[in-house]
Amino acid sequence: MSNNLFDFGMIGLGVMGRNLLLNVADHGFSVIGFDKDEAKTTALETAATAGTTVKGVPDLEEMVQNLKTPRKLMMLVPAGQPVDDVIASLLPLLEKGDVVIDGGNSHYTDTLRRVEYLKETGINFMGMGVSGGEQGARTGPSMMPGGNVEAYGHIKPILESIAAKVGGVPCVDYLGKGGAGHYVKMVHNGIEYAIMQLISESYAILKKGGLSNEKLHETFKTWNEGLMQSFLIEITADIFLQKDDKTDAHLVDVISDKAGSKGTGKWTSQDSMELPVAVPVIDTAVAMRTLSGYKDERVQAAALYPDTDSSANLSEEELIAKVHDALYFATILSYAQGLAMLFQASKDLNMDIPLPKVVSVWRGGCIIRSLLLEVFSKAYAKNADLSNILLNEDVAAVVKSVVGNTREVVSLAAKEGVPAGALMSSLAYFDAFRSERMPTNLIQAQRDYFGAHTYQRTDIPGTFHTEWGQN
Repeated sequence: MSNNLFDFGMIGLGVMGRNLLLNVADHGFSVIGFDKDEAKTTALETAATAGTTVKGVPDLEEMVQNLKTPRKLMMLVPAGQPVDDVIASLLPLLEKGDVVIDGGNSHYTDTLRRVEYLKETGINFMGMGVSGGEQGARTGPSMMPGGNVEAYGHIKPILESIAAKVGGVPCVDYLGKGGAGHYVKMVHNGIEYAIMQLISESYAILKKGGLSNEKLHETFKTWNEGLMQSFLIEITADIFLQKDDKTDAHLVDVISDKAGSKGTGKWTSQDSMELPVAVPVIDTAVAMRTLSGYKDERVQAAALYPDTDSSANLSEEELIAKVHDALYFATILSYAQGLAMLFQASKDLNMDIPLPKVVSVWRGGCIIRSLLLEVFSKAYAKNADLSNILLNEDVAAVVKSVVGNTREVVSLAAKEGVPAGALMSSLAYFDAFRSERMPTNLIQAQRDYFGAHTYQRTDIPGTFHTEWGQN
Protein backbone atom coordinates (compact mmCIF):
# COMPACT_ATOMS: atom_id res chain seq x y z
CA MET A 1 0.00 0.00 0.00
CA SER A 2 1.46 3.35 -0.98
CA ASN A 3 1.81 6.18 1.49
CA ASN A 4 -0.41 9.28 1.65
CA LEU A 5 -3.35 7.42 0.19
CA PHE A 6 -6.22 8.17 2.56
CA ASP A 7 -8.04 11.44 3.25
CA PHE A 8 -9.30 10.70 6.76
CA GLY A 9 -8.57 8.32 9.61
CA MET A 10 -10.58 6.99 12.57
CA ILE A 11 -9.28 5.55 15.83
CA GLY A 12 -11.92 3.35 17.47
CA LEU A 13 -14.25 1.35 15.26
CA GLY A 14 -17.16 0.79 17.61
CA VAL A 15 -20.64 1.51 16.29
CA MET A 16 -20.21 5.31 16.27
CA GLY A 17 -16.67 5.30 14.86
CA ARG A 18 -17.51 2.78 12.13
CA ASN A 19 -20.71 4.56 11.07
CA LEU A 20 -19.10 8.00 10.99
CA LEU A 21 -16.17 6.71 8.92
CA LEU A 22 -18.51 4.96 6.46
CA ASN A 23 -20.45 8.24 6.17
CA VAL A 24 -17.20 10.03 5.23
CA ALA A 25 -16.44 7.36 2.63
CA ASP A 26 -19.93 7.66 1.15
CA HIS A 27 -19.18 11.32 0.40
CA GLY A 28 -16.20 10.57 -1.82
CA PHE A 29 -13.32 10.60 0.66
CA SER A 30 -10.91 7.69 1.05
CA VAL A 31 -10.85 6.52 4.69
CA ILE A 32 -8.81 4.27 6.93
CA GLY A 33 -9.74 3.06 10.40
CA PHE A 34 -7.76 1.58 13.27
CA ASP A 35 -8.91 -0.76 16.02
CA LYS A 36 -6.95 -3.35 18.00
CA ASP A 37 -9.92 -5.69 17.53
CA GLU A 38 -9.48 -7.17 14.05
CA ALA A 39 -13.14 -8.23 14.04
CA LYS A 40 -14.03 -4.51 14.03
CA THR A 41 -11.63 -3.68 11.20
CA THR A 42 -13.15 -6.50 9.17
CA ALA A 43 -16.68 -5.32 10.01
CA LEU A 44 -15.74 -1.84 8.75
CA GLU A 45 -14.66 -3.11 5.36
CA THR A 46 -17.62 -5.49 5.07
CA ALA A 47 -20.11 -2.66 5.76
CA ALA A 48 -18.56 -0.29 3.20
CA THR A 49 -20.71 0.89 0.31
CA ALA A 50 -19.66 -0.59 -3.03
CA GLY A 51 -17.25 1.71 -4.87
CA THR A 52 -15.99 3.54 -1.77
CA THR A 53 -12.39 3.42 -0.53
CA VAL A 54 -12.42 1.97 2.99
CA LYS A 55 -9.61 0.17 4.83
CA GLY A 56 -9.41 -1.22 8.36
CA VAL A 57 -6.07 -1.91 10.07
CA PRO A 58 -5.08 -3.28 13.51
CA ASP A 59 -1.85 -1.25 13.62
CA LEU A 60 -1.91 2.46 14.58
CA GLU A 61 1.39 3.28 12.90
CA GLU A 62 0.19 1.76 9.63
CA MET A 63 -2.93 3.93 9.73
CA VAL A 64 -0.99 7.14 10.42
CA GLN A 65 1.59 6.43 7.71
CA ASN A 66 -1.16 5.98 5.15
CA LEU A 67 -2.84 9.35 5.68
CA LYS A 68 -2.34 12.34 3.39
CA THR A 69 -0.61 15.30 5.03
CA PRO A 70 -1.58 17.32 6.90
CA ARG A 71 -3.08 14.22 8.45
CA LYS A 72 -6.72 14.43 9.52
CA LEU A 73 -7.89 11.86 12.01
CA MET A 74 -10.53 11.43 14.69
CA MET A 75 -10.73 9.47 17.92
CA LEU A 76 -13.97 7.88 19.05
CA VAL A 77 -12.84 6.16 22.23
CA PRO A 78 -14.21 6.31 25.82
CA ALA A 79 -13.67 9.66 27.57
CA GLY A 80 -10.98 10.08 30.20
CA GLN A 81 -7.68 8.20 30.34
CA PRO A 82 -8.23 6.28 27.05
CA VAL A 83 -8.09 9.59 25.14
CA ASP A 84 -4.80 10.56 26.80
CA ASP A 85 -3.42 7.06 26.09
CA VAL A 86 -4.25 7.36 22.37
CA ILE A 87 -2.70 10.83 22.22
CA ALA A 88 0.49 9.46 23.83
CA SER A 89 0.60 6.69 21.22
CA LEU A 90 0.03 9.16 18.39
CA LEU A 91 2.63 11.78 19.34
CA PRO A 92 5.69 9.93 17.99
CA LEU A 93 3.84 9.24 14.73
CA LEU A 94 2.46 12.69 13.89
CA GLU A 95 4.00 15.86 12.44
CA LYS A 96 3.42 19.58 12.88
CA GLY A 97 0.21 20.70 11.22
CA ASP A 98 -1.59 17.37 11.60
CA VAL A 99 -5.16 17.54 12.90
CA VAL A 100 -6.47 15.30 15.69
CA ILE A 101 -10.16 15.40 16.70
CA ASP A 102 -11.63 13.93 19.88
CA GLY A 103 -15.20 13.09 18.91
CA GLY A 104 -16.16 11.44 22.21
CA ASN A 105 -18.01 12.87 25.21
CA SER A 106 -14.96 14.32 26.95
CA HIS A 107 -15.32 16.92 29.67
CA TYR A 108 -14.38 20.34 28.32
CA THR A 109 -11.63 20.85 30.93
CA ASP A 110 -9.82 17.74 29.61
CA THR A 111 -10.19 19.08 26.07
CA LEU A 112 -8.80 22.47 27.06
CA ARG A 113 -5.81 20.77 28.69
CA ARG A 114 -5.16 18.70 25.56
CA VAL A 115 -5.50 21.69 23.24
CA GLU A 116 -2.84 23.56 25.24
CA TYR A 117 -0.55 20.54 25.56
CA LEU A 118 -0.60 19.69 21.86
CA LYS A 119 -0.23 23.34 20.82
CA GLU A 120 3.39 23.10 21.98
CA THR A 121 4.00 20.19 19.60
CA GLY A 122 2.49 21.98 16.61
CA ILE A 123 -0.28 19.40 16.36
CA ASN A 124 -3.77 20.86 15.98
CA PHE A 125 -6.23 19.38 18.46
CA MET A 126 -9.99 19.82 18.38
CA GLY A 127 -12.74 18.63 20.71
CA MET A 128 -15.96 17.91 18.86
CA GLY A 129 -19.38 16.95 20.16
CA VAL A 130 -21.26 14.52 17.92
CA SER A 131 -25.01 14.04 18.33
CA GLY A 132 -27.54 11.84 16.59
CA GLY A 133 -26.66 8.35 17.78
CA GLU A 134 -25.49 5.55 15.52
CA GLN A 135 -28.10 6.30 12.84
CA GLY A 136 -27.13 9.98 12.79
CA ALA A 137 -23.44 9.08 12.53
CA ARG A 138 -24.19 6.98 9.45
CA THR A 139 -26.60 9.30 7.64
CA GLY A 140 -25.96 12.83 8.98
CA PRO A 141 -25.08 13.89 12.53
CA SER A 142 -25.00 17.28 14.18
CA MET A 143 -21.39 18.14 15.00
CA MET A 144 -20.00 20.75 17.38
CA PRO A 145 -16.25 21.32 16.84
CA GLY A 146 -14.16 23.71 18.86
CA GLY A 147 -10.48 24.37 19.50
CA ASN A 148 -7.92 25.28 16.87
CA VAL A 149 -9.60 27.44 14.20
CA GLU A 150 -6.91 26.71 11.59
CA ALA A 151 -7.47 23.00 12.09
CA TYR A 152 -11.16 23.49 11.39
CA GLY A 153 -10.26 24.90 7.98
CA HIS A 154 -8.58 21.58 7.10
CA ILE A 155 -11.50 19.37 8.15
CA LYS A 156 -14.41 21.67 7.24
CA PRO A 157 -15.03 20.14 3.76
CA ILE A 158 -15.25 16.63 5.25
CA LEU A 159 -17.46 17.62 8.18
CA GLU A 160 -19.81 19.73 6.08
CA SER A 161 -20.25 16.88 3.59
CA ILE A 162 -21.29 14.31 6.23
CA ALA A 163 -23.38 16.57 8.50
CA ALA A 164 -27.16 16.63 8.57
CA LYS A 165 -28.57 19.38 6.34
CA VAL A 166 -31.46 21.74 7.07
CA GLY A 167 -32.50 23.83 4.09
CA GLY A 168 -29.21 22.87 2.48
CA VAL A 169 -27.18 24.24 5.43
CA PRO A 170 -24.85 21.70 7.12
CA CYS A 171 -25.43 21.16 10.86
CA VAL A 172 -21.78 21.75 11.73
CA ASP A 173 -19.78 24.92 12.35
CA TYR A 174 -16.78 26.17 14.28
CA LEU A 175 -18.15 26.86 17.76
CA GLY A 176 -15.31 28.51 19.62
CA LYS A 177 -11.90 28.33 21.24
CA GLY A 178 -10.39 25.83 23.66
CA GLY A 179 -12.91 23.34 24.99
CA ALA A 180 -15.91 25.07 23.36
CA GLY A 181 -16.96 22.11 21.20
CA HIS A 182 -17.30 19.74 24.12
CA TYR A 183 -18.82 22.48 26.30
CA VAL A 184 -21.58 23.04 23.74
CA LYS A 185 -22.17 19.28 23.51
CA MET A 186 -22.32 19.04 27.33
CA VAL A 187 -25.01 21.72 27.48
CA HIS A 188 -26.81 20.05 24.55
CA ASN A 189 -26.94 16.89 26.66
CA GLY A 190 -28.20 18.83 29.68
CA ILE A 191 -31.06 20.23 27.59
CA GLU A 192 -31.69 16.71 26.32
CA TYR A 193 -32.01 15.47 29.94
CA ALA A 194 -34.46 18.30 30.69
CA ILE A 195 -36.72 17.74 27.68
CA MET A 196 -36.81 13.97 28.21
CA GLN A 197 -37.83 14.53 31.85
CA LEU A 198 -40.51 17.03 30.81
CA ILE A 199 -41.93 14.57 28.28
CA SER A 200 -42.00 11.81 30.90
CA GLU A 201 -43.83 14.09 33.36
CA SER A 202 -46.36 15.05 30.69
CA TYR A 203 -46.85 11.35 29.98
CA ALA A 204 -47.44 10.70 33.71
CA ILE A 205 -50.11 13.42 33.90
CA LEU A 206 -51.87 12.21 30.75
CA LYS A 207 -51.70 8.58 31.86
CA LYS A 208 -53.19 9.46 35.24
CA GLY A 209 -55.88 11.31 33.30
CA GLY A 210 -56.87 8.00 31.73
CA LEU A 211 -55.18 8.05 28.32
CA SER A 212 -54.41 4.63 26.84
CA ASN A 213 -51.15 3.90 25.05
CA GLU A 214 -52.98 4.14 21.74
CA LYS A 215 -54.35 7.56 22.67
CA LEU A 216 -50.92 8.64 23.91
CA HIS A 217 -49.46 7.62 20.54
CA GLU A 218 -52.12 9.59 18.72
CA THR A 219 -51.58 12.62 20.98
CA PHE A 220 -47.79 12.76 20.57
CA LYS A 221 -48.08 12.07 16.84
CA THR A 222 -50.43 15.04 16.51
CA TRP A 223 -48.14 17.23 18.61
CA ASN A 224 -45.24 16.31 16.34
CA GLU A 225 -47.19 17.65 13.37
CA GLY A 226 -47.49 21.10 14.97
CA LEU A 227 -45.48 23.61 16.98
CA MET A 228 -43.79 20.92 19.07
CA GLN A 229 -42.34 19.05 16.10
CA SER A 230 -39.10 17.49 17.31
CA PHE A 231 -37.10 14.29 17.31
CA LEU A 232 -37.92 13.46 20.94
CA ILE A 233 -41.67 13.96 20.47
CA GLU A 234 -41.52 11.86 17.28
CA ILE A 235 -39.83 8.87 18.92
CA THR A 236 -42.10 9.15 21.98
CA ALA A 237 -45.13 8.70 19.71
CA ASP A 238 -43.51 5.55 18.27
CA ILE A 239 -42.70 4.13 21.70
CA PHE A 240 -46.35 3.99 22.77
CA LEU A 241 -47.23 1.64 19.86
CA GLN A 242 -44.36 -0.83 20.40
CA LYS A 243 -45.61 -4.24 21.57
CA ASP A 244 -43.49 -6.46 23.81
CA ASP A 245 -42.19 -9.59 22.05
CA LYS A 246 -42.35 -11.59 25.28
CA THR A 247 -45.86 -10.72 26.48
CA ASP A 248 -49.05 -9.21 25.09
CA ALA A 249 -48.31 -5.90 26.82
CA HIS A 250 -47.05 -2.66 25.35
CA LEU A 251 -43.28 -2.61 25.83
CA VAL A 252 -43.26 0.76 27.63
CA ASP A 253 -45.40 -0.76 30.42
CA VAL A 254 -42.89 -3.52 31.22
CA ILE A 255 -39.73 -1.38 31.13
CA SER A 256 -38.18 -0.66 34.55
CA ASP A 257 -38.60 2.90 35.86
CA LYS A 258 -34.96 3.05 36.99
CA ALA A 259 -33.38 5.37 34.41
CA GLY A 260 -29.74 5.16 33.41
CA SER A 261 -27.36 8.01 32.60
CA LYS A 262 -23.78 8.55 31.43
CA GLY A 263 -23.13 11.64 33.52
CA THR A 264 -23.12 14.43 30.94
CA GLY A 265 -26.32 15.92 32.35
CA LYS A 266 -24.68 15.96 35.76
CA TRP A 267 -21.70 17.81 34.28
CA THR A 268 -24.04 20.50 32.94
CA SER A 269 -25.61 20.92 36.35
CA GLN A 270 -22.26 21.01 38.16
CA ASP A 271 -20.60 23.41 35.72
CA SER A 272 -23.60 25.75 35.73
CA MET A 273 -23.04 26.24 39.45
CA GLU A 274 -19.38 27.08 38.84
CA LEU A 275 -20.28 30.04 36.57
CA PRO A 276 -22.90 30.52 38.22
CA VAL A 277 -25.95 30.28 35.92
CA ALA A 278 -29.35 28.96 37.03
CA VAL A 279 -30.50 25.86 35.08
CA PRO A 280 -33.11 24.40 37.47
CA VAL A 281 -34.97 22.34 34.86
CA ILE A 282 -31.72 20.53 34.00
CA ASP A 283 -30.87 20.21 37.71
CA THR A 284 -34.27 18.67 38.39
CA ALA A 285 -33.96 16.27 35.46
CA VAL A 286 -30.65 15.01 36.84
CA ALA A 287 -32.13 14.69 40.34
CA MET A 288 -35.18 12.78 39.05
CA ARG A 289 -32.97 10.22 37.32
CA THR A 290 -31.14 9.78 40.61
CA LEU A 291 -34.46 9.42 42.45
CA SER A 292 -35.59 6.79 39.96
CA GLY A 293 -32.79 4.60 41.29
CA TYR A 294 -34.29 4.57 44.80
CA LYS A 295 -36.70 1.81 43.75
CA ASP A 296 -36.83 -0.16 47.02
CA GLU A 297 -37.36 2.97 49.11
CA ARG A 298 -39.99 4.26 46.68
CA VAL A 299 -41.93 1.00 46.99
CA GLN A 300 -41.89 1.35 50.79
CA ALA A 301 -42.87 5.02 50.62
CA ALA A 302 -45.73 4.27 48.24
CA ALA A 303 -47.29 2.09 50.94
CA LEU A 304 -46.75 4.77 53.60
CA TYR A 305 -48.08 7.63 51.48
CA PRO A 306 -50.84 6.30 49.21
CA ASP A 307 -52.35 8.41 46.43
CA THR A 308 -55.23 10.68 47.33
CA ASP A 309 -58.46 10.49 45.37
CA SER A 310 -58.34 12.14 41.96
CA SER A 311 -59.91 15.58 41.85
CA ALA A 312 -59.30 16.39 38.17
CA ASN A 313 -62.36 17.71 36.41
CA LEU A 314 -61.12 18.10 32.85
CA SER A 315 -62.27 16.44 29.69
CA GLU A 316 -59.66 14.37 27.84
CA GLU A 317 -59.53 17.02 25.13
CA GLU A 318 -58.96 19.83 27.65
CA LEU A 319 -56.28 17.85 29.48
CA ILE A 320 -54.36 17.13 26.27
CA ALA A 321 -54.51 20.79 25.18
CA LYS A 322 -53.30 22.08 28.55
CA VAL A 323 -50.48 19.54 28.86
CA HIS A 324 -49.40 20.41 25.31
CA ASP A 325 -49.00 24.05 26.31
CA ALA A 326 -47.21 23.21 29.57
CA LEU A 327 -44.73 20.95 27.77
CA TYR A 328 -44.17 23.59 25.09
CA PHE A 329 -43.59 26.27 27.73
CA ALA A 330 -41.17 24.16 29.75
CA THR A 331 -39.28 23.05 26.64
CA ILE A 332 -38.69 26.71 25.75
CA LEU A 333 -37.44 27.28 29.31
CA SER A 334 -35.05 24.32 29.01
CA TYR A 335 -33.45 25.77 25.88
CA ALA A 336 -33.42 29.24 27.45
CA GLN A 337 -31.48 28.01 30.48
CA GLY A 338 -28.97 26.01 28.41
CA LEU A 339 -28.36 28.88 25.99
CA ALA A 340 -27.99 31.34 28.87
CA MET A 341 -25.35 29.01 30.29
CA LEU A 342 -23.47 29.01 26.97
CA PHE A 343 -23.71 32.82 26.81
CA GLN A 344 -22.08 33.18 30.23
CA ALA A 345 -19.51 30.43 29.74
CA SER A 346 -18.45 31.94 26.43
CA LYS A 347 -17.49 35.16 28.21
CA ASP A 348 -16.23 33.84 31.55
CA LEU A 349 -14.19 30.98 30.06
CA ASN A 350 -12.99 32.96 27.01
CA MET A 351 -14.40 30.50 24.47
CA ASP A 352 -16.15 32.93 22.06
CA ILE A 353 -19.11 30.61 21.44
CA PRO A 354 -21.32 32.00 18.62
CA LEU A 355 -24.87 31.29 19.84
CA PRO A 356 -26.54 31.87 16.43
CA LYS A 357 -24.31 29.12 15.02
CA VAL A 358 -25.02 26.81 17.97
CA VAL A 359 -28.76 27.06 17.35
CA SER A 360 -28.23 26.47 13.63
CA VAL A 361 -26.09 23.38 14.26
CA TRP A 362 -28.77 21.94 16.57
CA ARG A 363 -31.54 22.29 13.97
CA GLY A 364 -30.82 18.90 12.38
CA GLY A 365 -29.13 15.59 13.14
CA CYS A 366 -29.04 15.96 16.92
CA ILE A 367 -31.28 14.56 19.67
CA ILE A 368 -32.67 17.99 20.65
CA ARG A 369 -33.51 19.11 17.10
CA SER A 370 -36.90 20.78 17.00
CA LEU A 371 -38.99 23.38 15.22
CA LEU A 372 -38.43 25.71 18.19
CA LEU A 373 -34.83 26.23 17.09
CA GLU A 374 -36.14 28.14 14.06
CA VAL A 375 -37.82 30.57 16.49
CA PHE A 376 -34.55 30.97 18.37
CA SER A 377 -32.61 31.47 15.12
CA LYS A 378 -34.83 34.44 14.33
CA ALA A 379 -34.27 35.81 17.84
CA TYR A 380 -30.48 35.64 17.41
CA ALA A 381 -30.75 37.13 13.93
CA LYS A 382 -32.17 40.24 15.63
CA ASN A 383 -29.60 40.22 18.44
CA ALA A 384 -26.63 37.82 18.24
CA ASP A 385 -25.54 38.84 21.76
CA LEU A 386 -28.85 38.01 23.46
CA SER A 387 -28.11 36.96 27.05
CA ASN A 388 -31.37 35.03 27.41
CA ILE A 389 -33.84 34.15 24.64
CA LEU A 390 -36.72 34.98 27.00
CA LEU A 391 -35.79 38.63 26.43
CA ASN A 392 -36.74 38.41 22.74
CA GLU A 393 -40.19 39.85 22.03
CA ASP A 394 -41.24 37.06 19.65
CA VAL A 395 -40.23 34.37 22.14
CA ALA A 396 -42.02 36.34 24.88
CA ALA A 397 -45.23 36.33 22.82
CA VAL A 398 -45.08 32.54 22.53
CA VAL A 399 -44.34 32.10 26.24
CA LYS A 400 -47.19 34.40 27.30
CA SER A 401 -49.62 32.44 25.13
CA VAL A 402 -48.99 29.18 27.00
CA VAL A 403 -48.07 30.18 30.55
CA GLY A 404 -51.71 30.21 31.72
CA ASN A 405 -52.23 26.55 30.86
CA THR A 406 -48.81 25.75 32.35
CA ARG A 407 -49.97 27.13 35.70
CA GLU A 408 -53.08 24.95 35.53
CA VAL A 409 -51.08 21.81 34.71
CA VAL A 410 -48.53 22.45 37.47
CA SER A 411 -51.42 23.00 39.90
CA LEU A 412 -53.10 19.80 38.69
CA ALA A 413 -49.89 17.79 39.08
CA ALA A 414 -49.47 19.10 42.64
CA LYS A 415 -53.08 18.22 43.55
CA GLU A 416 -52.82 14.78 41.94
CA GLY A 417 -49.46 13.95 43.51
CA VAL A 418 -47.74 13.50 40.14
CA PRO A 419 -43.95 14.06 40.47
CA ALA A 420 -43.62 16.87 37.93
CA GLY A 421 -40.54 18.60 39.30
CA ALA A 422 -39.17 19.76 35.95
CA LEU A 423 -42.48 21.33 34.90
CA MET A 424 -42.70 23.00 38.30
CA SER A 425 -39.12 24.29 38.25
CA SER A 426 -39.58 25.70 34.74
CA LEU A 427 -42.47 27.79 36.01
CA ALA A 428 -40.57 28.82 39.15
CA TYR A 429 -37.60 29.94 37.03
CA PHE A 430 -39.89 31.92 34.76
CA ASP A 431 -41.62 33.66 37.66
CA ALA A 432 -38.27 34.50 39.26
CA PHE A 433 -36.80 35.71 35.95
CA ARG A 434 -39.73 38.04 35.33
CA SER A 435 -39.72 39.41 38.90
CA GLU A 436 -38.43 42.96 39.09
CA ARG A 437 -38.06 42.40 42.83
CA MET A 438 -37.46 39.00 44.41
CA PRO A 439 -37.79 38.17 48.13
CA THR A 440 -34.02 37.64 48.39
CA ASN A 441 -33.73 40.96 50.24
CA LEU A 442 -34.83 38.90 53.26
CA ILE A 443 -32.03 36.40 52.62
CA GLN A 444 -29.54 39.26 52.55
CA ALA A 445 -30.89 40.46 55.91
CA GLN A 446 -30.61 36.94 57.35
CA ARG A 447 -27.01 36.58 56.13
CA ASP A 448 -26.06 39.88 57.69
CA TYR A 449 -27.89 38.96 60.93
CA PHE A 450 -26.10 35.66 61.58
CA GLY A 451 -22.81 36.20 59.75
CA ALA A 452 -22.24 39.94 59.30
CA HIS A 453 -22.10 39.31 55.53
CA THR A 454 -23.32 42.89 54.81
CA TYR A 455 -25.93 44.02 52.32
CA GLN A 456 -26.67 46.74 49.77
CA ARG A 457 -29.63 49.13 49.90
CA THR A 458 -32.12 50.23 47.26
CA ASP A 459 -31.89 53.93 48.17
CA ILE A 460 -28.24 54.60 49.07
CA PRO A 461 -25.10 53.27 47.31
CA GLY A 462 -22.51 51.35 49.31
CA THR A 463 -22.21 48.29 51.56
CA PHE A 464 -23.89 48.16 54.98
CA HIS A 465 -23.97 46.09 58.14
CA THR A 466 -26.51 46.27 60.96
CA GLU A 467 -26.30 45.10 64.60
CA TRP A 468 -29.56 43.16 64.45
CA GLY A 469 -31.92 42.68 67.40
CA GLN A 470 -30.98 46.00 68.99
CA ASN A 471 -34.45 47.58 68.62
